[in-house]
Amino acid sequence: MSETSESRVSIRARLPGFLRRADPAVITAFGCILLLLLLGSLYSSNFLSPDYLLQQLKVASFLGVVAAGMMVVILLGHIDLSIPWVMTTGAMMACAVAGFGNMGAVVAIPVGVLCGVAFGLLNGVGVAYLRIPSMIVTLASNVVAQGLMVVYTGGFSPQDSAPPGVRWLATGAVVPGLPNAILVWFAVSLAMVFLLTRTAFGRAVYGIGNSERAAFLSGVGTRRVVMTAFAFSGALSAFGGVLLAGYASKAAQAMGDPYLLPSIAAVVLGGTSILGGRGSYYGTVAGVILITLLQSILSVMQMPEAGRQIVYGIVIIVMLLLYGRAPPNR
Repeated sequence: MSETSESRVSIRARLPGFLRRADPAVITAFGCILLLLLLGSLYSSNFLSPDYLLQQLKVASFLGVVAAGMMVVILLGHIDLSIPWVMTTGAMMACAVAGFGNMGAVVAIPVGVLCGVAFGLLNGVGVAYLRIPSMIVTLASNVVAQGLMVVYTGGFSPQDSAPPGVRWLATGAVVPGLPNAILVWFAVSLAMVFLLTRTAFGRAVYGIGNSERAAFLSGVGTRRVVMTAFAFSGALSAFGGVLLAGYASKAAQAMGDPYLLPSIAAVVLGGTSILGGRGSYYGTVAGVILITLLQSILSVMQMPEAGRQIVYGIVIIVMLLLYGRAPPNR
C-alpha cells in the first residue's frame, strides 16, 4: 500500500463511525448545501430565515417526489426521459376527472397516478421485454403523452381546475407551520428508504444495476423488476404532476418540462452512479435540496432559463466525471 493510501486510511479511521460508513458523495452534497446557504446569505439577508428555508423545502418537495422515481430507474442503469409529459398527463387527467362532481374529486389523485403507471408500464415493457434502449422508449412515450394531451386540450391550457383536496395536499398544512407538501415528500422518502434497503425488490434493483446477467442467473426475475421500476417512476412522476397542479391550482401545457434535467441532476449529485448499482437515497435528498437552493440563487441572480439548463448540464457532466466512471460495487 502506498504512503498516500495509508494516510487516507489513517484519516478515515479517526473519523466518527457514522462518517466512516457514509458515502463520500453524500457528504460532498451536504457540504455543497452549506456552501450554497452561505453564498445565498451574501446575496440576501433573508436567505437563512426559517420562513424562506421552509418555502424552499416546500418547492423541493415536488422535485423530490419525481427524483425518487428517477433514482430507481437510474439504479438499474437506465434513464426515464418521459417525466415531463407524464407529469403533465397525470396533472391534466386528475383535474379533468375532478370536473365530474364529488366522486370525480375523490378519485382525481388515483386516476392521475394510474395514468403515470400506464406510461411507466409501457416504458417497462419496451425496455424489459422488447429490449429497446430506455433512452429511446421513454423519449417516444414522452412524445406520445405530449400528443395525447395536445389532442385533449386542442393545444391550449385546460380550463379544469385542481380539486380542493389536491390543492389542500399541495398547499395546506395539517401541522401548523409545516406545509403538507413537505410531509408528503417525507412519507415518500420513508417508503423509498424501506423499499431500497429492506425489501427483495430493492436488493434486486441494486443487483441488476451491478450486473443484470448475474442477477438473472441468481434467480431474480429481472424483466419483472425492470418493468416494476419504470411503473414506479411513472407513478411518482404523475403524482408529482398532480401535486404541482394543486400548488398552481390548475394544470398547464408542458408544466413538467422544467423537472427533467433537475431530477436527473439531483440523483447524480447525490452520488448515484449513472451506470447503475450504486447510490443512496439520502444522497438523492441532498441532491434535491442542493438543486433547489441552486435554482433559488440563480433566480436571485436573474439568470434566464437557458442559463439554468446550461448549469444543470455542466453539473451532470462534472458529477459523471467524478462518480460515473467508477465501477459499481460488487
